[in-house]
Amino acid sequence: MPQAVPHTDIRTDGWVARLPESVQPYVLLARLDRPVGTWLLLLPGVWGIELAAGRSQEQRWELILLFAIGSLVMRSAGCVVNDIWDRDIDAQVARTAGRPLASGRVSLGNALVLLAGLLLIGACILLTLPFLCWWLAPLALVLVALYPAAKRVTWWPQLVMGFTFGFGAPMGYAAAGEKIDLPCLLLYAGTILWQLGFDTIYGFQDMDDDARIGVRSTSRLWAQQARGFIACCYLFATAFFFLAAFIARLNWAFWPVAFVATLMLGRQIVSLRTDRPALCLKLFKSNVPYAMMLALAFALGRYWA
Repeated sequence: MPQAVPHTDIRTDGWVARLPESVQPYVLLARLDRPVGTWLLLLPGVWGIELAAGRSQEQRWELILLFAIGSLVMRSAGCVVNDIWDRDIDAQVARTAGRPLASGRVSLGNALVLLAGLLLIGACILLTLPFLCWWLAPLALVLVALYPAAKRVTWWPQLVMGFTFGFGAPMGYAAAGEKIDLPCLLLYAGTILWQLGFDTIYGFQDMDDDARIGVRSTSRLWAQQARGFIACCYLFATAFFFLAAFIARLNWAFWPVAFVATLMLGRQIVSLRTDRPALCLKLFKSNVPYAMMLALAFALGRYWA
């Protein structure tokens, strides 16, 4: 039975192993075997949908369903773009050497065909959203295209990732509220900082390989002050989330649930060990239940009687 590559969540066993061999590399290229990234793209969109005023809960559920499909598709598209950019770098990093493009299991031409199909599906979903989202979508695509280049020119690629992956928050707010206002911008700022923090944790898995091949990252930049840096990211992210909720006039039910979510972030900071890649991957994944808890806080804060 195939096993996972050490210190990564690439899976070639389970349901992936039951697929035809010709299909498996494309499933892995699109990261369909690893739903964590889809959740981390979707849930900020849910935050935005629940934070905005002006929609019934039934309408919000319809938007959440559309965003769920869109997040799956666009996260896969982003992964294809990333792997096209990084195929030579990935081949030199132990954690990523098994990726389909880096290992040669998928050709560049076939990857581009898959990308075109994913973007077409994403465009169809976009057409069902309010007109404001149509204006925001091109900016999101620019960020997706440019993010993989960030590690080549800056020590802050995780910050660029935050702008890119966090774009679901303003998209969700615009879809539900059909406007961009201060709570929306505060939510986006908090999402960027939160993602800067957890992606820095994720990057600690590749410290040795990144240093060897010259890849820049906030993980390398802040390795000696890792816990303090992550704490600052999470502290300011939480402050922005709380301020967005306050200005949006969410009711009392938001606060106790959001406080529990904040404790979940604190646990990551206390547990962090940069020299333990498997632990860093586990802490990274723990941001999914955190984001779910915060989504619950926003939902209760908007609707609890």
